[in-house]
Amino acid sequence: MALLAHDNGPSSLTAVLTCKDPDQAFEAVGILRRVLARRDATAVDDELKALTAEMPDAPAGSLRQAVVHAASGTWQAQPGTLFVVPNPDPSEDETVSDVPSGPVGHPRLKDLPGKVVRIAHLYEFHVTDENALLRAAIDRGWEPLPASERGDDDPRDLIGAVMTLTEDPDVAGTQTLEEQSSAELLSVEDGDELADWSAAPIVTRFTHGWRLRSRRTRSAAEDETPNFAALFPTRHCPCKGEDEDCEDCVWQLTPRTADLLHTALVVLADQAYDDAQHLGDQFLADADSSTWGVFDRMPPLTWTADHRWRRRMARAFDDLAADLARGNWPNPNCTAEEMALHLAIEDAPTYLEDRPAEDDHNALPEHEDDYGWDSCSDLMFQDHDVLMLFHSKFTGIEDPDHPANQFLGVGDLREAAWFDPFDNRGIRDPRRGFRR
Repeated sequence: MALLAHDNGPSSLTAVLTCKDPDQAFEAVGILRRVLARRDATAVDDELKALTAEMPDAPAGSLRQAVVHAASGTWQAQPGTLFVVPNPDPSEDETVSDVPSGPVGHPRLKDLPGKVVRIAHLYEFHVTDENALLRAAIDRGWEPLPASERGDDDPRDLIGAVMTLTEDPDVAGTQTLEEQSSAELLSVEDGDELADWSAAPIVTRFTHGWRLRSRRTRSAAEDETPNFAALFPTRHCPCKGEDEDCEDCVWQLTPRTADLLHTALVVLADQAYDDAQHLGDQFLADADSSTWGVFDRMPPLTWTADHRWRRRMARAFDDLAADLARGNWPNPNCTAEEMALHLAIEDAPTYLEDRPAEDDHNALPEHEDDYGWDSCSDLMFQDHDVLMLFHSKFTGIEDPDHPANQFLGVGDLREAAWFDPFDNRGIRDPRRGFRR
């Protein structure tokens, strides 16, 4: 039987051939699948001749005709009858177990004596030649899914073909647009679990959207880049870094580092203002977009924040960018600004990619301390307590009454306290308003 799709109306079944020999029937199915995938009957000429020579005349003729139909992609069918099968009501005697079934015999993370590394890959392929892709996959032994299991958006099972060839250096018939990998050591203490036992979906964040961010345009007045070469003049120690005990060899925030950090902060501010405008007071998880620029990258306890809180978060990025524009190190004076600076340090390296040679950034003086993002993370913060909010093992630690909070001296990390200034840092001008 073959399942036929129709332009008007539901799919239908039609008879292909009657074959009493199971081996011949199996081989016939394989031939038809390969022809459907390739849209080329000549690819199975030898197999078809050998098989039909062994079959009775009637099924052999039906198979030859079916191969012609499969190669052309069309199949003549007689009018049929539509049967609607109602969904059966669940029996009252049926019971549903509330006990989740775990993988039998599969250990949990805590049961394993060694370390566990999780690796996630991201590939994006542009299919430029469907036939070449399918031929290469078939040559590797791949067979397309049965027609009944293919989606309307992928009738030739290109997804399956690409997956078969993913490990090849060059996937035939495609252009590789993106290739990224992410790796991490799993830790029971951090709340990690093996995928088969994990109660939550496995989520990996890959670098995304940097081309979109780099194309943002702003007014000429706002787009004027500070003179970071003058704001952050570099010093070169006579020892040239060769003396480990030299007290003058301290890490410097260089013009190039400051430029990329400033760019990241300004773009994040724009993204946060955009997010705030579209989100309003909505709970982030209930909003109708999965492509937020900023707020889905923040600890889950902030996802219930209101519109005003989100605009203040956007201003936190601007405040740190203003520090740099005045020739000062970014000076986070509240939890919100610490989170803002962490995100900017994460994004800043992406702005080095694909810069043209004539870009103003390349005219800035070079220094051995350029792009020292680890040093930024080490030296620009009082602590990294806010990052604990991402880990499930620290659930509740944001509350000053929590025992772990008191033991570690974390302070108030609850959403409402994110803009309270630290006691040992300066206070921002309350009249500064919002850029947008």
